[in-house]
Amino acid sequence: MKLQQLRFICEVAKQDLNLTKAASELYTSQPGISKQIKALEEELGVDIFIRSGKRFVGITEPGQEIIKKSQFALSELNNLKLISNEFSNENSGTLTIATTHTQARYALPRVISIFREKYPDVRLFIYQGSPSNVVEMVCSGEADITIATEATSLAKELVMLPCYEWNRCILTPPRHPLLKSKKITLEEISQYPIVTYDSNFMGRPVIKQAFEALGLEPDVVLTAIDADIIKTYVELGLGVGIVSMMAYDPVRDVKIRALDASHLFKASTTAIGISKNTYMRGYIYEFISMFAPHLNREAIDQILNQ
Repeated sequence: MKLQQLRFICEVAKQDLNLTKAASELYTSQPGISKQIKALEEELGVDIFIRSGKRFVGITEPGQEIIKKSQFALSELNNLKLISNEFSNENSGTLTIATTHTQARYALPRVISIFREKYPDVRLFIYQGSPSNVVEMVCSGEADITIATEATSLAKELVMLPCYEWNRCILTPPRHPLLKSKKITLEEISQYPIVTYDSNFMGRPVIKQAFEALGLEPDVVLTAIDADIIKTYVELGLGVGIVSMMAYDPVRDVKIRALDASHLFKASTTAIGISKNTYMRGYIYEFISMFAPHLNREAIDQILNQ
């Protein structure tokens, strides 16, 4: 049994049984992958993949368990390398963060600046996507951590570290009738077209549930994955916006106004997700503590070891 064979079966599973894509990702040939997988199956005495001619069309029941164990073994092998790197040079390496646009645009810049000053030799990579996308990146090993909101249900393979709670605001153009309200209500908001987050982003179900609880059906005329896009269309008068409060900056957003909506919607929690099998380098602990000061190394380890 060779580590290369384990990498092959894991990559084929990851690429939805597409041998061509797997070969491209592994910089090898399709016949080479097929040959090595066949050799592994013969050594183990079971078929890992279901075949139709030369094509893989499914994964056998024992194959699913073999792939799962192989993924764990490869993860542990990577941890051995990380431990070696930790002790050879604890202040250099890489940190890959998978997160949503709002976190990358509004929550992370200050932390990134402080982190870069302390760890100039650590290369940072930030990838943006939907909550499900960024969680998957950590599960697959493409990212070290994810920062997302309401992603706990998507993260069975991850340990989630709660960071902070946030709520929403209502955005309007200047002199909008809603600005006259002393304490805005959902009934008032529902009288106007609404521009808000895409259904896969930033706790959108929380917004939907709040309206449904009162028997209201909001007129959502446009959705976006990006708070800046939502603000642009509010400026154009397309509707009123519902966004995270952190996305509004009165100094920069001079063409729109914001009304506090924390009394209308349930608060959402932003969390950092880490793979259960990941070895944590020292500077990753530091980054998490910078982002969420209550999460010191002791607190993080306590959560990880539960």
